[in-house]
Amino acid sequence: MIRVVLYTDEPMFAEGLTHVLSSGNAFQLCEVCGTIGGLSRGVAEARPEIVMLDWGPTVTLRDLLDIRSSAPWVRIVVWARSISTELAFQAIEHGIHGILDKCAPAHTLLKCLEIVSEGGLWFDETLKKKILDRPAVELTRRESQLVTLLCHGMSNKEIAGELRLSEGTIKVYLSRMFQKLGVKDRFELALYGLKNHVEKNGAAAFAHGRDKVRRPVQSDHGPWLRSLMVVPQTEHGAGSAS
Repeated sequence: MIRVVLYTDEPMFAEGLTHVLSSGNAFQLCEVCGTIGGLSRGVAEARPEIVMLDWGPTVTLRDLLDIRSSAPWVRIVVWARSISTELAFQAIEHGIHGILDKCAPAHTLLKCLEIVSEGGLWFDETLKKKILDRPAVELTRRESQLVTLLCHGMSNKEIAGELRLSEGTIKVYLSRMFQKLGVKDRFELALYGLKNHVEKNGAAAFAHGRDKVRRPVQSDHGPWLRSLMVVPQTEHGAGSAS
């Protein structure tokens, strides 16, 4: 029997899943967790094959990646009413095994769990089409770091200090990224970065009045923005890197 752990803060979803899984002998709902911290503990204790995660405003992709990092054997299915194309793309990029529509009927839910338990992937056809129809550009680790810092509103001087590079080098990086991604300026690049990014609290600096809380740039062992999904531009050119 395949063991399943569910994260949800809505009891009716837990009751519904319990009822659906009890209709057969293939799956067992062995734990229901109401917090992300509780999910981490529940996965460590129950050691399930599958985690179903009820996607909501309190959950980030980083939370999923943390679970995947601490329990690499687990297959993760996101249970979502709606999910952005960018977020879905990043989920696939970082090894999430399925995204299931909350409105899907019981037989579809069971089919999803069956396919995922056998090593397959489950993504809605419409969602897959959206992802395939939109280009994704691979980023180097340095480019990923730069986008992260840019998303937090840092100036070229601040980015240079964080990455221990010269301001001139940062301008060169930005100009190359504008051309590579077909974006016009820093603002447009930051928007794409924010839509795609996997970090929960960010990896750079947060402004609080005149003070800034510094955090280290993404570690070599943590998740990072491997690719950036962008919308094709009918007219584009390199913007200002200053």
